[in-house]
Amino acid sequence: MTTHEFFVDMTCEGCSCAVTRVLQKLDVKFDIDLPNKKVFIESDKDMDVLLETLKKTGKTVTYIGPK
Repeated sequence: MTTHEFFVDMTCEGCSCAVTRVLQKLDVKFDIDLPNKKVFIESDKDMDVLLETLKKTGKTVTYIGPK
């Protein structure tokens, strides 16, 4: 499995809860680093699928790369 690193413009717990909500639907392992505005997703799913899922939060999302 690959771990993908994303920048997500999260400012509060509510933002990280939104990320948690959308990612739980994908059934992937993930870790949220709220202070650094990063999300790490461990998945074999295509990066574009992960990116589009994160964008459903309404936050600015940027793919940083594999970790």
